[in-house]
Amino acid sequence: MITARAAATFDPTARSVATARAFVRDTLQGWGYTDVVDDAVVLTSELVTNAVVHAGTAANVLCLRTEKGVRIEVSDHYPEREIPLQSTGLDFGSPDRENGRGLLLCAALASRWGVEYAPTRKHVWFQLDLPERPVGVRSAGPLLPIDLLPVADERVRVAVVQIDGTGSIAAWNEDATFLFGHPADQVTGKQLTDFTAWPQTPGTNTGIVEALQLSRWEGSYGIRGADGRIIPVYASHLRVRDTVGEPSTVCLLVRDHERAVLQSPVRATVSDANADSHKTDPFEIFIGSPAPDDLDGLLQRTVERARDMLDADAAFLLLATDDETELEVRATTGLPSARQRFARVPVEAGTGRYGSARMPAVHEDLDTMPGAVPLLGSTGMRSAVTVPLKVEGRLTGSLGVAAEAAGRYTNEEALRLQFAADRIALAVESARLGELERLRRGSLSFLVEASDLLAGTLDRDQTLALMAQMTVPTLATWCAVYTIADQSSDPYLSYVLHEDEERIDGLKALLSKIAPPDPVPTPGARVWAAPSQAAHQAALRSSMRTLGLGERGGLAAGIGSTLATAAAVGGETVVLPLVARNRVIGMLTLGKPSDDHFRQEILELAEDLSRRAALALDNARLYSERTAISQSLQRSLLPPGLPEVPHVEIEVIYRAAGEGNEVGGDFYDVFPIRDGAYGFAIGDVCGTGPEAAAVTGLARHALRLLAREGFGGPAVLERLNAAILDEGARSRFLTLLYGELWPQEDGSALLKVVCAGHPLPLRLRQDGSVEAAAEPQPLLGVIEELELYEQTVTLAPGDVLLCVTDGVTERREGTRMLGDDGLADVLSTCTGLTAGAVAARVLRAVERFAAEPASDDMAILAMRVPEPSTV
Repeated sequence: MITARAAATFDPTARSVATARAFVRDTLQGWGYTDVVDDAVVLTSELVTNAVVHAGTAANVLCLRTEKGVRIEVSDHYPEREIPLQSTGLDFGSPDRENGRGLLLCAALASRWGVEYAPTRKHVWFQLDLPERPVGVRSAGPLLPIDLLPVADERVRVAVVQIDGTGSIAAWNEDATFLFGHPADQVTGKQLTDFTAWPQTPGTNTGIVEALQLSRWEGSYGIRGADGRIIPVYASHLRVRDTVGEPSTVCLLVRDHERAVLQSPVRATVSDANADSHKTDPFEIFIGSPAPDDLDGLLQRTVERARDMLDADAAFLLLATDDETELEVRATTGLPSARQRFARVPVEAGTGRYGSARMPAVHEDLDTMPGAVPLLGSTGMRSAVTVPLKVEGRLTGSLGVAAEAAGRYTNEEALRLQFAADRIALAVESARLGELERLRRGSLSFLVEASDLLAGTLDRDQTLALMAQMTVPTLATWCAVYTIADQSSDPYLSYVLHEDEERIDGLKALLSKIAPPDPVPTPGARVWAAPSQAAHQAALRSSMRTLGLGERGGLAAGIGSTLATAAAVGGETVVLPLVARNRVIGMLTLGKPSDDHFRQEILELAEDLSRRAALALDNARLYSERTAISQSLQRSLLPPGLPEVPHVEIEVIYRAAGEGNEVGGDFYDVFPIRDGAYGFAIGDVCGTGPEAAAVTGLARHALRLLAREGFGGPAVLERLNAAILDEGARSRFLTLLYGELWPQEDGSALLKVVCAGHPLPLRLRQDGSVEAAAEPQPLLGVIEELELYEQTVTLAPGDVLLCVTDGVTERREGTRMLGDDGLADVLSTCTGLTAGAVAARVLRAVERFAAEPASDDMAILAMRVPEPSTV
């Protein structure tokens, strides 16, 4: 038989869930059904959440009172396609899904429940039966035999001690004198700490002084009696203020074995009773079974359960760092979680610090103590209760709930929340340690891969790109790299990257307009507020222009981009110094979108990456500088250019072995000696690389100097031989073909050549015949006394003189070698070709002779006397 009913409709908004919980709680408490209030509120919260949040429709809640209990019906306008029948064993859905837990909770908590479907609505109802109790006994404890009642003296003594704001005893009643033996006049004005024996808990710093500052507190400690013995007591503290606003604390104390006189009883809920009867794990009662596998899911489920259990407007959970000095926000409900997630607060007393994190605390009005719970600042919450999560006496986190109204919570709610926190603390800590282990493994893999990538390049621009690409989006939403050329230079914005490519240009423009961060060498990440402030100011100006409130010009085109950039840069921005070889060479800047915070583990990983990236960037800088110097020095060893020789075509092809080398052991030169006379040379220094290049520079400059001094070919080479031997240990063997060229009036060319250990020059006649144009003589740099001679060669019109280094003739493919005969065969096919075409054909033949790249320096010098018709 239905004896009363109450109904309400709630709009499809998130705030309706809290309103529905309050409606059910007030209704059932008004009917006197306090025993089933908690379960009814939890079930209603889940079902209304499914309706207004997930289904997006209004929710109708109907409460029906019967003689045996209460029936609550929740309806929405989002019918399911399939009716889940419990008798068929059909799965209701995963409990990890937000919209699947309501039916599972009904099955777990309700006496009876059901679902009715119609074309336009879904109707879920559940029945909660009242426990069997004697008539007239509703909120009292159970009837117990006399021998089970707590033992007390004939007269229960309750000591009443009042402590003023300085911690001194202001009042001491007769029962206090009877219990502890101290007359009131002997203790008044003295510190309570002089008489207390406070049980210190390892790892915490909470003492009697801190307990006296709390608005409410219950617990056990000892009082030192007049005879020196410690008397265990159970105490209940209440902090009050007098009419002029002076605070004091009233302490009620009884003997510890009589604690039942003062101790607030832990109210067992129907769900707790059912759990005991079915031997269910208390953790599963609070979280639900099965529990989420991941840490974030477990924490989010925890704050939602805590919110529903205490009918709160918001709930939050923070995890402690390993040293217990800070708490990090990991899950919230009813609060702007994006703004708070991963934010950190110190676990110490003071403004903006979480001083009450190590013990249960009830905050009746946060407006009177702003900053007592830093997470709730500027959120509209007035009252809160927070409890610690502890494992083996160590602080591992803090769980709290909050309400918009003041004075919502008492010690009873704190005890209930602490009871729940004690049952989930170990599971949360295990999940946290598992997450940390996965993060550390992932971090090691990330750093190994990053090191390999950074070590694989010495190009500065590529290193900058790799730095940014490794951080976005793995560590941050966007990244900017500033570089510093030297100690006197300002930081320069070198690279910008955003996970959304369309935001890169806007981000680069924004960062270009603000001053770069200071190049501070202190390790670690530091917050940089300038980008966020600049983005917000730009967005504000754009919005004002659209309303006609600001300066005009360039309107709608840039407004969307400006607002998007503000959202992308509006979160936390941190700067990490790039320090290499004790010098700041740049800064790595990482950013998050609006109101996001960085996790500490991510910042530590970014710091490790910044150290590796700084060294790679500095290595790239040093390599670039030394490469530039090397190339500049090498270019100085090459001839400035080929002179124009009348009636003679001259072409040179030069290839130095080794990556990045422009000059090696082979060299060439063609230069004017005097009017009508030109010198030419092609040589090969033993070896390759910089050492051989140094001897080539000596040879080329000595040849020019000696030839212009009027020395003939043999004299020039003999003096060069002496100069090479003077180098001592740095000297190298040198093969050299040197000659002097005189163009003749009849169109021919007269050459005088000396071939000192070098491959013989080849002469190609017009009829296609090829012959050596000189005889071999000793190479340079071996013996001191040389007797060299020169030979005269006349090139007729159409003739070609080909001079090469041994990189051409010794080109190999397995056991095969091109050789002098192979070169002669190639040259014999060049009749009628220009000097440039001859050199190109020889090079092509050399390259095609073997598949592998050439491992030796190579020089090709071709001279041709054109026929009269082609001049």
